[in-house]
Amino acid sequence: MTATTTLHDYWRSSSAYRIRIALNLLGLEYVARPVDLVAGDQRGADHLAANPQGLVPVLEIDGLRLTQSLSILEYLNETRDAGFLPANPADRARARALAHAIAMEIQPVCNLRVARHAVALGGNATMEGWMTHFITLGLEGVEGLLSQGPDLPFCHGTAPGLADICLVPQVYNARRWGVALDAFPRLATIAARAEALPAFAAAHPDRVKPAS
Repeated sequence: MTATTTLHDYWRSSSAYRIRIALNLLGLEYVARPVDLVAGDQRGADHLAANPQGLVPVLEIDGLRLTQSLSILEYLNETRDAGFLPANPADRARARALAHAIAMEIQPVCNLRVARHAVALGGNATMEGWMTHFITLGLEGVEGLLSQGPDLPFCHGTAPGLADICLVPQVYNARRWGVALDAFPRLATIAARAEALPAFAAAHPDRVKPAS
């Protein structure tokens, strides 16, 4: 009997969203274990036992308990021949750079706990102002990186890969915070193309949001 794959998930987490997309692309069935970040479930003893960082996602697969979305994506790529990264080292470097520009530059600054702390320090900062400033700044960079490369259907290839898996959740967050995408035609076109794919559509937060 195959061990159950379990994803410790929060429906609006862009990191967890990435893993939902990847699992769907691979056709891997999994059991979702919701972790309500707003309610503070991530600080509970059960979740801290799964991930001492108190973050999502956590993926239980192959007898392992994996954390950090990019690490999980690389593991799935290596163990499932997923094709999330190109074969050529130079192409892999560019694909990773695009993914990292989102997952390591935009998302950490726009993490809710970071933004809330910044607003709590006082001054004129608001959640909306913080999010729109850093999302816009980050997407400007991603658009620039895309524009330096070839005009391809996806971020770096003819099929969705690591960068696209990171891009779509970030575009969702941009829309959530009212960031207009008109200034980013390249990434907006790629994101729309990816969002239309069943694996991406099924991972959308609106599709996995727990019933209230």
